[in-house]
Amino acid sequence: MGSEAYVNAARGKVFGEVAELYDAARPGYSPAMVTEVLAYAALGDRAAVEVGAGTGKATVPFAALGIPMVCVEPDARMAEVLRRNTAGYPNVRVEVGDFERWQPGGRHYGLLFAASAWNFLDRDRRWDLVHAALAPGSTVALIRNPHGIHDPGLRAELAGIGDRHGITGSPHRFLASDFSGDEPGNWDQAWPDTECRGDGRFTDLRSVRFRQDLRYDTDRYLGHLASLSAYRILPDDHREQALAEAGRLLDAHGGGIDVLQITDVFLARTLELRRVLERSAAGVDDRGPGDQAACAG
Repeated sequence: MGSEAYVNAARGKVFGEVAELYDAARPGYSPAMVTEVLAYAALGDRAAVEVGAGTGKATVPFAALGIPMVCVEPDARMAEVLRRNTAGYPNVRVEVGDFERWQPGGRHYGLLFAASAWNFLDRDRRWDLVHAALAPGSTVALIRNPHGIHDPGLRAELAGIGDRHGITGSPHRFLASDFSGDEPGNWDQAWPDTECRGDGRFTDLRSVRFRQDLRYDTDRYLGHLASLSAYRILPDDHREQALAEAGRLLDAHGGGIDVLQITDVFLARTLELRRVLERSAAGVDDRGPGDQAACAG
């Protein structure tokens, strides 16, 4: 595993330290997002697999519709909360482990989705793993949940706190006005469109954006910050100082913060078997980099 992949994997496993806080403080996902994904996927009776399911923030609204689901979560502490949150849904099975080591067991799924988890996966292998898990003509849905702050002065002061304490990947980089477009653009990492478009094994690429205005009081917003990987990886004393400074600032600004919560969704479909055979007959190589390397080795 390369150094970048190792760092991302390590950051993806710090949430279990505060699994209950994560579950209480993190925002959920727009019901309109679920409707959009399922309309695109046209699952029928096929099952879905969720990658990096966490405590079930995105799992539950899909599970509530009766969709058969396998949830792959790398942290046992997060998976414990996930099992509790999905206990009323017999259609959900939780498996603990890294997606990079997970085996679909010969089953090919109709939908694979990842909510706020894609950036933690091994960049060199993730598209190969997605493709291997999906049946021809099936859907991958990648979802992220950034927010923009309405008050420019408050955003700048919060960003300054982050800078002083060495926070990388701060949630205070954006104003609400930065998300004025109807479709996602690039922010801290490239939107999956570029990688997927160059892969050749996927088609019908789409990007959709949903918006919701939220008000956090000081305590809930501090809980949200404390659950983020950018804060979890800080030394304890730096994290506590950063949170204390943010708390004093929010209290001085009326005891909370107004944000524009964004849900960005990327959708793509694996090529149907007919098209795969047509492209193969035409001499088009649809294998991803990992497949090509395996054949070359």
